Amino acid sequence: MNNSVTNTARLLGAGLRALLVLTLVTGVLYPLAVTGIAQGLFPGKANGSEVRADGQVVGSSLIGQQGYSLDCFQPRPANGLGENTVNTQYKLILSGATNLSADSRKLVESVRAAKVEVVKDNSTAGYRVNPADVPADAVTSSGSGLDPDISPRYAALQVHRVAARNHLSVTEVRRLVDRHTEGRTLGFMGEPRVNVLALNIALRDLVTKH
Repeated sequence: MNNSVTNTARLLGAGLRALLVLTLVTGVLYPLAVTGIAQGLFPGKANGSEVRADGQVVGSSLIGQQGYSLDCFQPRPANGLGENTVNTQYKLILSGATNLSADSRKLVESVRAAKVEVVKDNSTAGYRVNPADVPADAVTSSGSGLDPDISPRYAALQVHRVAARNHLSVTEVRRLVDRHTEGRTLGFMGEPRVNVLALNIALRDLVTKH
């Protein structure tokens, strides 16, 4: 009986020591090490890829924003976004896609309506947008609804409107887009893209200088 109690106590002691060691290593030391390395090597990414303007955080380079006026470059549509209806204590936006199939009548109709709107909004007195030039990302939302980037084609399509509304030359705005066009990651992954938030901050700076 005494041996059984002793063995049980030993097992409990060993289990407790293992729990304490694993808690210390995986719950304290490892997170601190990862956090320290991330802060040391990638501080921007570790802190949410914050974008600052005028000394304030205005957003993240990883998260698209809606609500820009037509004076600015427009992001992709966000048709999949929804509002939090469960815990109304917090004003949360739920990201997601519409999950509509390619042959969905609702999707087809929404794309047609969006294309008409894009052509209308981006045509100016001296420039008419060709509906055939409207790219897919101008009329469809991304899987998350929070895509921060648009294609260079969509950015280029908006150049004439942005120039006209901000009293800038088309050449100036086109150069702005070119400077903010990023190539494929590592030269082969993904597609060329333009970060809308960064582009609009640069646009505001350009307008301020005029």
